[in-house]
Amino acid sequence: MPKNNEAENRITIGQRALNVIGVKGTFKESVVPMMNYCYVNIFLGGGGYLISQYFLAFLTDVVHFDIKVATAISTIAVFWDAITDPVMGIISDRTRSKTGKHRRYLLWGIPFLLISYSMLWNSAGMDAEQAPIKCFVYYTFSYMLYKTAYTIISIPHTAMLPELAPEYNQRTQYTSVSYIFNSCGMIPSYIVFLILCSVFGASQELDSSSKQPFLWSGIILSVFYSVAVFATYKTVREPSSLDNKNEPFDLKLFISEYRLVLKSRAFRQYFFMNFFWQISTGFFSTTKIYYIKYLANQYSVAKYAILNTVAGVFETAAFPLNYALTMKFGKKKCGTIVTPFMIIGLAIGLFMKTSQENTALSKVMFILLILSQVFYPFGMSGLGFVSNNVFPDLTDVDELITGRRREGVISTFSTFIKKSVNSAMISVVGLILGFFGLVTGSEVELYEKVNKAIYPQPESAMTGIRLCIAFIPIISAIASWYLLKKFQMTKDDHTMIRAAIATKRKFGSVTLSDYEKERIEIVTGQKLSETWLGEDNDETQGHTLDKNENGEYLIILELEEQKKLQNKTI
Repeated sequence: MPKNNEAENRITIGQRALNVIGVKGTFKESVVPMMNYCYVNIFLGGGGYLISQYFLAFLTDVVHFDIKVATAISTIAVFWDAITDPVMGIISDRTRSKTGKHRRYLLWGIPFLLISYSMLWNSAGMDAEQAPIKCFVYYTFSYMLYKTAYTIISIPHTAMLPELAPEYNQRTQYTSVSYIFNSCGMIPSYIVFLILCSVFGASQELDSSSKQPFLWSGIILSVFYSVAVFATYKTVREPSSLDNKNEPFDLKLFISEYRLVLKSRAFRQYFFMNFFWQISTGFFSTTKIYYIKYLANQYSVAKYAILNTVAGVFETAAFPLNYALTMKFGKKKCGTIVTPFMIIGLAIGLFMKTSQENTALSKVMFILLILSQVFYPFGMSGLGFVSNNVFPDLTDVDELITGRRREGVISTFSTFIKKSVNSAMISVVGLILGFFGLVTGSEVELYEKVNKAIYPQPESAMTGIRLCIAFIPIISAIASWYLLKKFQMTKDDHTMIRAAIATKRKFGSVTLSDYEKERIEIVTGQKLSETWLGEDNDETQGHTLDKNENGEYLIILELEEQKKLQNKTI
């Protein structure tokens, strides 16, 4: 009997905890489906972070590419992304399968992930100084293959969220869990690399001796990430798409599908807000290793991995605050409040000075460096949280305009911004640093000897690093912060839009108040009559939107299919 009481108390406490954070239903009904969906984020968070932090430096300092040639590899990958992402969005939206439109692609992407991520960090016994053409072809192909794997997995996965989590706050909860799983991929990635550097005795400099740690990190992490992707494939639940009716596909339809997305004002606001945020984070993460190595003069492989781990911890630490602010005040609030911390963290780079080790100045610079790794990730998480939270709501705005569910097309833009801007930043940072005279690879030692320099970089290179680590990211972060404040869709707007769509689907028309019409036109940027919701609308039918006693909009169509989907066993 006492045991039963204990179990009941545990259930009660657990249920109370779920109620406090706003999760409806039991742990099995609500939290488990979120976890199932978010296992993939171990790969999406871990793989991307390691590449943004290390890949350019790996190519220049370990494989010995000239920095301009290394950036060309990323540039080609950006163009490849520009082709594959939109195609994948169209393919997933048009897929007819009893297991759903998107789920199968997670499984299909795993072989590409396993092969490409292992190749990406494997020099295959080559050196760019001895075999420049072979190395260039090899790494270009590897990076393009990795981008293909990321596309096959990320676009369908992102496209699933609006359907799996139709409610405004429920989407925030899914996004919150995804942040936790991002950290479960990011932090172990750094730790694995740090341990392997220690095992292979390469814990000081990033050079040719680092090939083995990178090689084995790529192999181990590719398996780790693939298991995470498979876990989502195996456990996620998605409704059948066999009833999908697709128009005949041609180039005109392809262009039209993506042109329609830009008709939404809400999407355009989101796009540019996210675009500038990605520029800021892309510049910072790509330049970070050169910032610590040359400008701050605080580099060792072990210290760099530890600093990255610290940054990851503080980014994760911001999650409870971001979640609480979002649930209480809406999806913009956390970004508007914590983004100034990001700008402070970036501004520290403006004051960083190179100094000799074991001096008072060096100690001061190290403290400033630590502070930058605390403030920047903490503040950066706010805009990132907003971006991931707002995205699924855009599919409902798009449905209001077009009358169709096009999660794949919308998710293309979300993933394309993340991948392409980050890849482009590798190219742009490389070009800027090359223009300012950054010395890389085996030329570092030669420069030091010829110029008898204490620090193996010209002063102009320090200016280039400061430009990429602070000046450009600060301007971009401020632009993103400003655009966030201009974003106009609220929770009430979103619920009203869903209620209006559901009402029209059931009755063929919907009657809106003047205020509701005004809000829809503000969010969409179009006259109601020019949208699907306003087409063939018979105002005399009187199908108005219902509200509960708290003034919240009610969705006419029941979510029984969603509940069946969550309870269904595979």
